[in-house]
Amino acid sequence: MNVREFSVISGEVVRRIVSQHRPEIVREVQRTYLVHDRGDTVNPDSYFLRFPAKPDSRIIALPAYLGGEHDIAGIKWIASFPGNIEHGIPRASAVLLLNDYATGYPFALLEAAQVSAARTAASAVLAAEVLSGIRQAQRLAVVGAGIIARNILEFFAAQDWEFGQVAVYDQVPAYAAALAGHATTRLGYPARPAADLAAALTGAQLTVLATTASSPYLTDPALVTPGDVVLNISLRDISPQLIVTAHNVLDDVEHCLKAGTSPHLTEQEYGHRDFISGTLAQVITGAVTVKPDKPIIFSPFGLGVLDLAVGALVYREARENAELIDIPGFFGETTRW
Repeated sequence: MNVREFSVISGEVVRRIVSQHRPEIVREVQRTYLVHDRGDTVNPDSYFLRFPAKPDSRIIALPAYLGGEHDIAGIKWIASFPGNIEHGIPRASAVLLLNDYATGYPFALLEAAQVSAARTAASAVLAAEVLSGIRQAQRLAVVGAGIIARNILEFFAAQDWEFGQVAVYDQVPAYAAALAGHATTRLGYPARPAADLAAALTGAQLTVLATTASSPYLTDPALVTPGDVVLNISLRDISPQLIVTAHNVLDDVEHCLKAGTSPHLTEQEYGHRDFISGTLAQVITGAVTVKPDKPIIFSPFGLGVLDLAVGALVYREARENAELIDIPGFFGETTRW
């Protein structure tokens, strides 16, 4: 049994591979949800490192094992520092460490902000397809105009989604204008910034919530109507009063009902989980059917196994194309004697 060479994959390489393989990443995310549904994964609770002097900032550890055809373990270490935005740098930064299941040895370190964004976007677009049954909407609303929202739009385009209108709202109008411009000039979507939240959401059959909100602000039931699909990607935007009146599909029930997410707050307020319809994997397999008689909300807590699946795909492509950096002698001893 040999120890693999240790390699590093830069963010530039990750971004290039992701941009070339978005449909494949969506399929990989779907397969991973099904492997997780079968119980062939280990996905412990995420660990949140918080700082008393910086309550809005955190670094999260997501360890996981992905079985099936992968047999790979690893951990994502992702920082979220919202104050970065004021200095012109992204809020999130991350690395992903991949471990060989046979030996336990780490064999690759990837810049993972791109991996994390890709698996989040792929999960969102997959959910939109599964829950709506089509790849089109007359009106798409995007609330929050950051990197995650941009990636979601790029994955929609890669999956050949069609939109009659795209409305983008952000508390910073310049961000909304920039994302709308990107959607129009780079992706071919008829996108415009919205003046306010209500203007963005009114008439939208599909909504993406990709903000940095720490508590619910979406409280008006008139803004979400039966049959509408809401991708609650940032998890804390929707009030319990709206959650409890909708069909709620999660990626993993136990993982999502913690850390002050909208479903978690709803469980705390109402004392039950009856508002949860099931998981996305259960909808994919037909074990759960969601009807359009209520709004349909997808809330993904974000599973570490998805990072492993996307990270493994990036590693394979980078290895095949010699786009990674091998570190000879990284492990000082690889034999016992």
